[in-house]
Amino acid sequence: MKTFADKVIEFNKKLQFSGELPDGFEVMNPYLDNPETMMVMEEFYHKYYNDQNLRKFIVGINPSRHGAGVTGLPFTDTKRLEAVCGIQMNSARTHEVSSVFVYDMIAQYGGAEEFYKDMYINSPFPLAIVRKTKTGLLNANYYDDKKLFEAVKDFMIDSLKKHISLGVDTSEVFVLGKKNSEFISKLNEEAQLFERMTVLEHPRYIQQYKTKEKQLYIDKYILALKK
Repeated sequence: MKTFADKVIEFNKKLQFSGELPDGFEVMNPYLDNPETMMVMEEFYHKYYNDQNLRKFIVGINPSRHGAGVTGLPFTDTKRLEAVCGIQMNSARTHEVSSVFVYDMIAQYGGAEEFYKDMYINSPFPLAIVRKTKTGLLNANYYDDKKLFEAVKDFMIDSLKKHISLGVDTSEVFVLGKKNSEFISKLNEEAQLFERMTVLEHPRYIQQYKTKEKQLYIDKYILALKK
């Protein structure tokens, strides 16, 4: 029997987007761009997911180029990867705002081992999307542009179905970000993936704009996830 870890690793190894994107957008695949990302990703999933447990599913937007776009691990920059998970990444050093909130919440949940035993986090579009500008590359969300969403929609539904097949509970999905939830809701209507959705504020929004109320949001997350 394959473990949850085996199935996630297999999914990530096969991950490839070959569709046409609107002008100005491109996709970054960390697993192809950096050999160490694949090694770090395998070590992480073998450490926390080496079982056949059913997990609750937390859905982000798409990876940022400084977080999962480097480590291959949702909401995990190299700082948290090393300090909390004990996994070192030598080829990159990243700090990602969302990762700070997520790992502060994980600490209060009971720690990484406890959290990942219960939860699986990923994105409907599991690769980083960037927008090319005159000053360089900027992070982009799959919903930033109507044509972009149409270009990635079928891939997102397929990815969500593959995430579900890993062994996640479909009775409730936890969606990060209100705007994200509007689009996930559309996909859910079309593909009938989850019975109900619980929407939580996105970690980046909390960390950037609601720092003073951060503890309230951590409590909200933990109450929702542990019920």
